[in-house]
Amino acid sequence: MPNLTTVHQAATAPPKLQAATQDDAIRDAAKQLEASFLTEMLKSAGLGKSREGLGGGGEGEDQFSSFLVRAQAEQITEAGGIGLAESLYHAMKDSSND
Repeated sequence: MPNLTTVHQAATAPPKLQAATQDDAIRDAAKQLEASFLTEMLKSAGLGKSREGLGGGGEGEDQFSSFLVRAQAEQITEAGGIGLAESLYHAMKDSSND
């Protein structure tokens, strides 16, 4: 029969692994904040507004354009973004260490 104490000790993560997981969560949150910021900036720039004239997408385009703008903002962020996520990451990491 296996020693349950040994199994339990192996199941707990070492502190270094838990810190890395927390850093990953902070970095993900920073990227999401940058993507939200970029989404609003792209909307303000007119991206996602319906096109006039022939071939316009109609109601469907209007309803789903916000999803497209958000996806584009997330891709910009994943490609390096504008540096906002990195600044946010460092600020959140510093405040979590206090």
